[in-house]
Amino acid sequence: MRPSVLAWAMAATLGLVVAEIFGGLFGRSVALLNDAVHNLSDVPALGISWLAMRWAERPADSERTYGYHRAGTLAAFTNAILLIILSLWLGYEAIERLRSPVQVVESWMIWTSIAALLVNGGITLALVRGHADLNLRSILVHNFGDALSSIAIIIGAVIIGYTHAAWIDPLLGLAIGALVLYSSLGILRESANILLEGRPRETRVEEVARAILAIENVQEVHDIHVWCLGGDHLAMSCHARIPDMHMDECERILCAIQKKVADEFSIEHVTVQLERAGLPATSGYVMPEPVRKS
Repeated sequence: MRPSVLAWAMAATLGLVVAEIFGGLFGRSVALLNDAVHNLSDVPALGISWLAMRWAERPADSERTYGYHRAGTLAAFTNAILLIILSLWLGYEAIERLRSPVQVVESWMIWTSIAALLVNGGITLALVRGHADLNLRSILVHNFGDALSSIAIIIGAVIIGYTHAAWIDPLLGLAIGALVLYSSLGILRESANILLEGRPRETRVEEVARAILAIENVQEVHDIHVWCLGGDHLAMSCHARIPDMHMDECERILCAIQKKVADEFSIEHVTVQLERAGLPATSGYVMPEPVRKS
């Protein structure tokens, strides 16, 4: 898939956000304003995917020795904080509307939500070719949530038109705001973990250690660190103790470790310090405790 598809999807989503903001203001609908924030939460996801595709081939330089993988993560972290603040503020506005209901303009709600359905449907069709990609699959799931929000607003507007129950709009706004808050907290938690070089969720350090120990002549593994550079790019460093042997054999073990963690854990950047077995441990920084062959 070309990065231009994601760029067009991002532009269409931003256009939809502007339309929903105007629709919410003119239609006096808190639900539409909350849905605008909900759609705005798609922009970081699209932006991260676009950056990942654009910068994946960009080589590292003397300033960014690991490359530019975390630029998208930093943008996601910043946007998540902004979205949390917006969702809390709009939630407060919805509660105020519940206390003092305001009659909404149903036509604005219906037509703006129909436009949102069309935009999200078009983005889904454009991205469906990349459904095997985890990054793009998350966007497809998010778009499904957007479609449900739009359908809920349309149904709510029809009910308001027949019953004149003004409380339905702020109630929908609270529900959508809670969905935005939940999604944003997930983005914040995941991006903060990457920026703090935490362990990737799908990787277990103990499993990595035991996989390395399965390699012939590796007797102990310690000081294992696994972290994410951004996107799906994982890195690892560790110390491995081996018997005293020729340099050619050491190279063979090193290549075997790199292949093992790449094949089983998709860790592509591997740094291994080989140590001679039988020497006393001098490092006070063992993380986790040394894992030895039983």
